[in-house]
Amino acid sequence: MISKEKRTPLFPLLLVNFIGTLGFSIVLPFLVFLVMKFGGNAVVYSLLAATYPAFQLIGAPILGRWSDIYGRKKVLLLSNAGTAIGWILFLVALVVPFEESFSINLISFGTIVVVVPLLFIFLARAIDGITGGNISVANAYLSDISSDENRSKNFGKMAMSSNLGFILGPALAGILAGTVYGAILPVLAALILSLVTLFVIWFLLRESRIKSNPIMISEEGTIRKVFAQECKDCYEPTSPIKPKFRDVFKLKHISFLLVLYFLIFLGFNLYYASFPTHAASELKWSITQLGIFYAVLSGVMVFVQGPVLRKALNKFSEEKLVILGSIILGTNFVLFFSNNIISISLAVVLFALGNGLMWPSFMSILSKRAGTALQGAVQGIAGSVGGVASIIGLIAGGVLYNLIGGATFLVSAAVIFSVFVMSFRLLRT
Repeated sequence: MISKEKRTPLFPLLLVNFIGTLGFSIVLPFLVFLVMKFGGNAVVYSLLAATYPAFQLIGAPILGRWSDIYGRKKVLLLSNAGTAIGWILFLVALVVPFEESFSINLISFGTIVVVVPLLFIFLARAIDGITGGNISVANAYLSDISSDENRSKNFGKMAMSSNLGFILGPALAGILAGTVYGAILPVLAALILSLVTLFVIWFLLRESRIKSNPIMISEEGTIRKVFAQECKDCYEPTSPIKPKFRDVFKLKHISFLLVLYFLIFLGFNLYYASFPTHAASELKWSITQLGIFYAVLSGVMVFVQGPVLRKALNKFSEEKLVILGSIILGTNFVLFFSNNIISISLAVVLFALGNGLMWPSFMSILSKRAGTALQGAVQGIAGSVGGVASIIGLIAGGVLYNLIGGATFLVSAAVIFSVFVMSFRLLRT
């Protein structure tokens, strides 16, 4: 019998993920400098960063549910079309007149001047966010074409494709943003890449979701899957229904996994909100230096999520790798508290190692618990949970950095250490 993965090649999905990440990461090194140019500070930057997950919170569960009903490919096309529109608006923001729009007086942080270009950037991030179910739908697609034996390795490959994008994206940003055109060239490149992604999805990506197989619920109300690939339960089902959000929480251990998902995103986003500002203001890094940092970090991650993860999976269970990865990640955030270049270099290695071992393993566990019938719905709700954590983490990270500076990294460490402690429960589930 031919496996699902052989029937549906993995490469087009990895290519879509790589191009999408490349387009996203190409603006990371100069975004904080752009905000500062328009009169913003760490709080404005954190609010801008939080705009995407705030609107993704609305869109991700809907798109995830639609992907269960109408198919993954259609939803991926819709999601990436929204990304393209977002980049068009971002490009407009860089060419409209630099005019003052209005001022906001915040007692704790002073007066913030909001200019027209900044409004366009906020709008661009909002549109990209509300159609931003591409990650959760891509994860559901990957689960569709994976077996239990290769699921962790496939999620590792997915993470590798993302990190390859993060290697090239910041590197290109450092080159393109250094020209006389400034930020226009990197944003234009991101727009072109989003259009290429639409082409790849339309012509190369096959549909992975079998839409004709309904979900049945027995008289007791428990979820049953009656797909042709699985043995049918010995009962007479009631009429078929479409997947509902509440069905997700009837799945065993899903609620606990979503709590871990929330905490992981919270810890990361406290760091993501504060580090770019820290690099620009305290470390005095340039756009090129920040781009090199992201590129090196992602390069080490690719190595970890490739040969290192494959060897680790041969010796340790996914649950143990989540535990090991979280303690390494927590240690990494502690090291970022120091401005010493040696500590930061060591932190980069530990960041890549901890994230490379933990995240693919955790996503594989979540995917297995989601099953086949509600995969898209689970990934969509997980995206929303991550969105809530991102909103809280990004805003709190900006506010905390204005109040306590680099000590914000210690708060990130505390959150990830709590994930480490709670992850021992995975060994029992």
